[in-house]
Amino acid sequence: MAPPASASAFLAALRAEGLTVVEVGDWRDHNRNHKGPWGPVHGVMIHHTVTKGSARTVDICRKGYSGLPGPLCHGVITKDGRVHLVGYGRANHAGLGDDDVLRAVIAEKSTFPADNEASTDGNRHFYGFECENLGDGKDPWPAAQLEAIEKVAAAVCRYHGWDERSVIGHLEWQPGKVDPRGFTMAGMRARIADRLDSGTPKKPAPLPTPKRPVVDLSQLIAAARTNPGMKGTPVTYSGTRIVEAALVDEGLLAKPRLDGHFGSDTVRAYTRWQLKLYPGASTKPGGDADGIPGKSSLVQLGKRHGFDVKD
Repeated sequence: MAPPASASAFLAALRAEGLTVVEVGDWRDHNRNHKGPWGPVHGVMIHHTVTKGSARTVDICRKGYSGLPGPLCHGVITKDGRVHLVGYGRANHAGLGDDDVLRAVIAEKSTFPADNEASTDGNRHFYGFECENLGDGKDPWPAAQLEAIEKVAAAVCRYHGWDERSVIGHLEWQPGKVDPRGFTMAGMRARIADRLDSGTPKKPAPLPTPKRPVVDLSQLIAAARTNPGMKGTPVTYSGTRIVEAALVDEGLLAKPRLDGHFGSDTVRAYTRWQLKLYPGASTKPGGDADGIPGKSSLVQLGKRHGFDVKD
C-alpha cells in the first residue's frame, strides 16, 4: 500500500531527476478528489494528447473539456522536454481499466495480461502524464521529450521504490486505447530500468515504432449489422473497440459505451461520423450515413486515430 507522495515531495523528485518543471497555476490543489479517493498508488501511466501546440495542450490538460473536467493528468510533457504540472490528486486520465493488469503492475510482473475489461478505477491508482503528440504514428517524438518521459517515470519509481514494471501505457490498461503511439512501452521500460540501475540511461537508443492496429472492414460491418446486446454478451468482433475508441475521442460516443459491442449507440455515433464527413448524406438503410461503416469513412477515421483498414 503506497500513499501518494506529497505535492512538495513529488516536485522535488522530478527536479532531482534533472527535469525542467513548470508549475501551472494552483496545480497543488487542482484535482478531482471530491469524486473519489486518490491512492493507494501503484504505478505511472503514460498517454499522448492528440493535440498540437504546447500552450494549447497544457491548457486542455489543466481545464479539461465538455464531459471530462480537468485536470486530465498530473503533468504534461511537451515536445521540448519540459514537464508542466497541472494538477495533483485524483485526475481524469486513466478511467476504468483491467483489474488483472493492475494486479500485474502491483506484482511488477515482466508481462501484462490482455486489457480486456474495464472494471477498475485507474484514476485512483496511477500517476498520469500526458505527452504532447498527435498520436497518428507520424508526429515525431523528439529526443528531449522521450528523455523527459524516461526521467519522469524513473523519478516516481525511485521515490516509491518501484522498478520499471510499474510503468504502463494507457493502451496496456484500458480496452480500445492506443496511446502512447510512436514508441513501444517495452522499449521505454528498458530505458527506465537503465536509469534506475545507473542514475542515467546506458544508451538512449531510438525506441522502435510499434505496428499500427488493423481493423477488418468485413468483420466490422458484420458486427454493426448484428447489433449485439450491451455489456455482458459476447463481443462480436474485437476490432470494434478500436473504432469505438476513435469515436469516443471524436466526441461522438459516450465513453461508457466503449464496450466492444457495435450496438445501436455505436451505430448512431458512426452515423454522426459519416455526416461529419458527408454533410447531408442519407441516413436511411443503404445511405452514406446509415451507421454501417464503409471503407472511405473508416479509412478517414483510421487516419485521424492511428489504425489501418483491410477489406
